[in-house]
Amino acid sequence: QLQLVESGGGLVQPGGSLRLSCVVSAPGFDTYAIGWFRQAPGKEREGVSIISVSTGSTNYADSVKGRFAISRDNAQNMVYLQMNSLKPEDTAVYYCAACVHRFCVMEDEDDFSSWGQGTQVTVSS
Repeated sequence: QLQLVESGGGLVQPGGSLRLSCVVSAPGFDTYAIGWFRQAPGKEREGVSIISVSTGSTNYADSVKGRFAISRDNAQNMVYLQMNSLKPEDTAVYYCAACVHRFCVMEDEDDFSSWGQGTQVTVSS
């Protein structure tokens, strides 16, 4: 079973930036994709972004396109989520998760078998 640990959350003003990090404890990084998800109070968890480990291809939720950027460093088993132009509606607990299937869809949480504990992001003035 993979372990994932997020970090980098905190309090930021609207328009500010944060970078979240996720380290994956897998000797061979034997995953096909890493996704970032978030869950705000009273709302369902939603997919934010996903990146292919092998190709680096990415997808983003419409709500974050143009503001967030996902990247990975396979040598360090790290995945990042750079969040710019943050809005109050971005406030949520952010999770990273690993998918071990050939095809991974961030809209389908069942594709992701391992999850981090989450890191809180609060966007407020």
